Amino acid sequence: MVFWVFGYGSLVWNPGFEYDEKVIGFIKDYRRVFDLACIDHRGTPEDPARTCTLEHIEGAVCWGAAYCVRGSPEKERAAMQYLERRECEYDQKTLVDFFKETDPLRPALSGVIVFTSTPDKVSNKYYLGPAPLEEMAWQIATAVGPCGNNRDYLFSLEKAMFDIGHEDDLVIELANEVRKVLGTMAKEKKLVGSPLKPLKSQTQAQIPSIQLLLLPPEAVAMDL
Repeated sequence: MVFWVFGYGSLVWNPGFEYDEKVIGFIKDYRRVFDLACIDHRGTPEDPARTCTLEHIEGAVCWGAAYCVRGSPEKERAAMQYLERRECEYDQKTLVDFFKETDPLRPALSGVIVFTSTPDKVSNKYYLGPAPLEEMAWQIATAVGPCGNNRDYLFSLEKAMFDIGHEDDLVIELANEVRKVLGTMAKEKKLVGSPLKPLKSQTQAQIPSIQLLLLPPEAVAMDL
């Protein structure tokens, strides 16, 4: 028994299940987008995170990692059950061809499983759909769930794609926008948290009164 699964999000750097082989490569006619809600890992139902799904576009390419699970039916079943729990927001399993950089025209593997989501807000409650870059960045910068915050997911994906030698322009662009948001939030927090500094004129006006309080009683009486 054997199956292959393609990872294009957190599976690239954190598969989390026992596998026998990992191969870097790509699938065709799909691109990575951040249109899927995550409400139990990196976000909550009230403040969902934005995580990766795939958008079908002719001619597009999505790089990632394919994992092979081979062995007993029990091993295969355990891996698939783990993946289905982890990828619970994805309502489809799609079978795709997988290509390696050394031969981009001929599939290295066929029938590779990839978790995808229906791009329909009515039939798929986890589908958020596209949004302006700035809006997505604010959502990713602020969303937090039981497994951590949304921004670390994005930054880890950015690093993982760099590590495999195939960076994704959208990931980089979105990560940079999130960094801008975090910088703005840090400045606002600093301004709100800093105590008000008294004016120089106010400080100088208080000096005679302070000096008067420091004088002995008899000296004060003589001055009066």
